[in-house]
Amino acid sequence: MKTTTGTTVVRNGKLVDGRGGAPIVDAALVVEDGKIRYAGPARAAPQVAPDARQIDARGGTIMPGLVEAHFHPTYFNVAALEDLDIKYPVEYVTLLAASNAKLALECGYTSARSGGSLFNIDVWLKKAIEEGVAVGPRLAASGREICGAAGLMDWNPDFRKIGMEGLVLIVNGPDEARAAVRKLVKDGVEWIKTYPTGDAAAPEVNDHHTLCMTFEEMYAVVQTAHNHGLKVTGHCRATEGIKNALRAGYDAIEHGTFMDDEALELLLKRDVPCVPALYFEWASVERGPEFKMSQKVIDGHKETLEGGAESVRRILRAGGRLGMGGDYGFAWNPHGDYARELSFFVEYVGFTPLEVLTCATKTGAEILGRGEELGTLEAGKIADVLVVDGDVAADIRLLQDRDKFIAVVQGGAIRAGRLAQPASR
Repeated sequence: MKTTTGTTVVRNGKLVDGRGGAPIVDAALVVEDGKIRYAGPARAAPQVAPDARQIDARGGTIMPGLVEAHFHPTYFNVAALEDLDIKYPVEYVTLLAASNAKLALECGYTSARSGGSLFNIDVWLKKAIEEGVAVGPRLAASGREICGAAGLMDWNPDFRKIGMEGLVLIVNGPDEARAAVRKLVKDGVEWIKTYPTGDAAAPEVNDHHTLCMTFEEMYAVVQTAHNHGLKVTGHCRATEGIKNALRAGYDAIEHGTFMDDEALELLLKRDVPCVPALYFEWASVERGPEFKMSQKVIDGHKETLEGGAESVRRILRAGGRLGMGGDYGFAWNPHGDYARELSFFVEYVGFTPLEVLTCATKTGAEILGRGEELGTLEAGKIADVLVVDGDVAADIRLLQDRDKFIAVVQGGAIRAGRLAQPASR
């Protein structure tokens, strides 16, 4: 993506800088050549040229662009597990992924980390976004995922003879785990996504208390990935799966659902971030009957929801790091609803809006590995900014309404929001 040149000033708003402090009333943000020159009280803002572009925040909020830390660009209206890998041909899924990326940006998400993708579509989507061919968040790619044989993601029966390689690399033992990582290294990914545990979606043989990879397989993944400079994360619900991941050297944990004291201690000791993705569980419980989920599956999601909520409260209270995002693209949890996760963490889990916003900006950028460039509004950082008509710190639900977005700024350029509408529609 091209970074804009020139100077832009955003005035007449409250500044939420992403670091967790109280909003700065009557603030200003000065952007020069795509980077932040100043963020703070308007009275101390530097002088700018008379022809600088002016954005009026209308008394609303000036904040960092949001980070979707568990983004599945190739998921689209998934109603059953099989929809993830055989519903559409790869050509059409590529077009759907581009559409999902554009939607995410329009929803205020200027960056995202892929949590798994059909084939390596997200690798090429990232390239297309960076080169200005497609519109979307700054993207960290993970490509295909890794799961143990007969684990959660190995659902196609052998008699079909179709395998799972479009979505998941199935491994049996550490040697195959190393080989899978090497395939992904060649694909050009940045993150290796694995499935150490099962999920409520598969209650018969791979439920949320089941392990789907051995420690030896997980350790082999980490050693191979780290050798090539890649990071590793994993779908971790079961307590022992969380511990195995942390002991194996994982760089992040997805979900972290059933944390005990020992797991929490391991997490904090290594300062490993967790992306809980809890709204998906609530949506599964609330909308499951509408999509003919069995009561056993719904009950499993309810247990996961309650256990996950308690785990993230413990993580935050103990000083751990949480990212926001997760598993959008299912029929009951569609793309475009990303900010519902943020409201959910305030209204159901009990976080403050500022705590959630810090998780969704600063910590999200850190998970991307770009905390020095993105995630907060500070001098020298890339100008990824969201200007919202309203006080987000008082009402976080405003982020669910795209009509409230005055401007979604990426690298100093207005990509979406009211000010971009004439150019984009």
